Amino acid sequence: MPTTGPPVLTGPIGKLLIANRGEIAARITRTAHALGIATVAVYSDPDAGAPYVTQADEAVRLPGAAPADTYLRGDLIVAAAAATGADAIHPGYGFLSENAAFARACVRARLIFIGPPPVTIAAMGSKIEAKAVMAAAGVPVLPGVTVTDPDSGDLAEAAAQVGFPLLVKAAFGGGGRGMRLVRDPAGLADAVRGASGEAASAFGDGTVFLERFVTDPRHVEVQILGDIEGTVVHLFERECSIQRRYQKIVEECPSPAVDPHLRAALTAAAVAAGRAIGYVGAGTVEFVLDRDGSFFFLEVNTRLQVEHPVTEEVTGLDLVEWQLRVAQGEPLPPEVTGAEIVGHAIEARLYAEDVAAGFLPVTGVLHRFALPAAPGVRVEAGVGDGSVVSPHYDAMLAKVIAHGRTRADAAGRLARALQAAEIHGVATNRDLLVAILREPDFLAGATDTGYLTRHDPADLLASRTGGPTALHALVAALARQAVNRAQAPVLGGLPSGWRNVWSAPQRVAYTAAGQTYAVAYRVAGEAVKASVNDMPAGETLIIHAATGDRVDLEVDGTRRAYRVHRVGAVTYVDASNGSSALSEVPRFGDSDDAGPAGSLLAPMPGVVRRVLAEVGTVVTAGQALLVLEAMKMEQTVAAPADGVVAELRAKAGEQVSAGQILAVLDAAPTPEDSR
Repeated sequence: MPTTGPPVLTGPIGKLLIANRGEIAARITRTAHALGIATVAVYSDPDAGAPYVTQADEAVRLPGAAPADTYLRGDLIVAAAAATGADAIHPGYGFLSENAAFARACVRARLIFIGPPPVTIAAMGSKIEAKAVMAAAGVPVLPGVTVTDPDSGDLAEAAAQVGFPLLVKAAFGGGGRGMRLVRDPAGLADAVRGASGEAASAFGDGTVFLERFVTDPRHVEVQILGDIEGTVVHLFERECSIQRRYQKIVEECPSPAVDPHLRAALTAAAVAAGRAIGYVGAGTVEFVLDRDGSFFFLEVNTRLQVEHPVTEEVTGLDLVEWQLRVAQGEPLPPEVTGAEIVGHAIEARLYAEDVAAGFLPVTGVLHRFALPAAPGVRVEAGVGDGSVVSPHYDAMLAKVIAHGRTRADAAGRLARALQAAEIHGVATNRDLLVAILREPDFLAGATDTGYLTRHDPADLLASRTGGPTALHALVAALARQAVNRAQAPVLGGLPSGWRNVWSAPQRVAYTAAGQTYAVAYRVAGEAVKASVNDMPAGETLIIHAATGDRVDLEVDGTRRAYRVHRVGAVTYVDASNGSSALSEVPRFGDSDDAGPAGSLLAPMPGVVRRVLAEVGTVVTAGQALLVLEAMKMEQTVAAPADGVVAELRAKAGEQVSAGQILAVLDAAPTPEDSR
């Protein structure tokens, strides 16, 4: 392993191909254009309408949808660079960003690869080899052992050597995929098989290893930057402890747990790690931080991190710019080597997912995606109005970053920005993020990887969503009536909601989050009398203005402006007291065929990876029947009760949609049935 060494190719960059998609492709395009560099985007068929495609100067189609057919096809990407005359490739993060073979392919094609040398990527691409290199460099590491055969009798011995609890981790890749927590020997073999299968699907290599698990540590990482002259510096630490499914959702810089003494130790270890592998470009050294202040090496990410904007906000540096400058042979100047922390920055990852259903990814059309501009707030988005969220890629829609003089300032700005967002068409984790940013333990800096275990997401959501929906249903009804009156061909001067039989109110019903809201109202000038589910909406209600997209309503002395957006039968209402998506109940309901009794439905759109039962199999409650994969995540569909598999309507490799019937169970036979 070389201790120093420049990338194989450096030189001026005139045209940059960005081998990625979504928000990071847009992010890299923006900086490249600011430096006067032309850009080339690549896109799959589902991404043909994505904003980043037209933000670049040119774009090349990668036929297909699945990552294996598109963004993971290094040969197609190198060919696209050659066809467009690009002289450099930026891989972003994910996909091919830590693929040493791809980096070598770029070198062979005389393309500048924006990243460290292939030998560095290869060494750090294997978490097993990376730990050995770090241990030799004096960086603290956790005990671990490689697993070659999940059915081997040596597995129990290896686990005993590591100690419980332990993590089963993919040797190649990251992002929480191919990872299982095992607290005792009973679940070890199944965890190894599951992690190995998921790793093979996500990264093309099913090798896993066992590693000692530190209970509820902080996840702290250090940004490093190296140049071709052998200089390696740190740009301070980031805290990324709030996670679900081992994936980060809130990140910040600096860490509230790191004092100057600990910062010096952490950053010294990170710089030593970078020097040990001859690091060039931007990278991240990740650690777990225990409660006693001890820390242990996790991995080196040989690429830009999703959460890099928080470092940019507190240092004033553009990390993509310095990736490009280093790749062109520039040494790191004093503004980088002498960077300081100014203020505090927090990033929230906005995902298309159903939090209440266990963070299941969701798909659909984003009818509206808008975050109002605000001081100190930055939005990195890969979507816009009309974007389609597909099952083929990661479910992240955007990153929202806030910078403030203090941590409290940053948290307040970020929460307000997220709350003011209009996100219509798919469920997101927005309300959970706002609740976290306003939760007392978070504001006190009491965060670790167990945060969402101690603070149940359902409870956090309840603190956000318990009140306004009923009032929003009334607002939706008033906006609906305003549209009806505006479109009335006769007697257009009559007030909204007017009836010639005064005793009978206007009625409409909506559903939201499984609840029905029956609205009854009467309008007399500016005054409204209204109830929702037979409960008064307020003592005094005054309509100051009402149109199809805005209702200015005063309720018992408190006046708010509500933004309204109707798409088909769904009305979206956004205001300072929250957001709601309300589906209008048809006056004459349609019959709903939910399928035969005992139907097991797909909880999310995706690909069936494994079918674990056959027709006629007797199963018990909780037994796994099928495994789905979507958005880089596996989800097991299990039997809800004891029974017999009567039908299997899906097979391995098949694409299914959310709610599709996968299997049908009959009740388990009873002793009386055999008589």
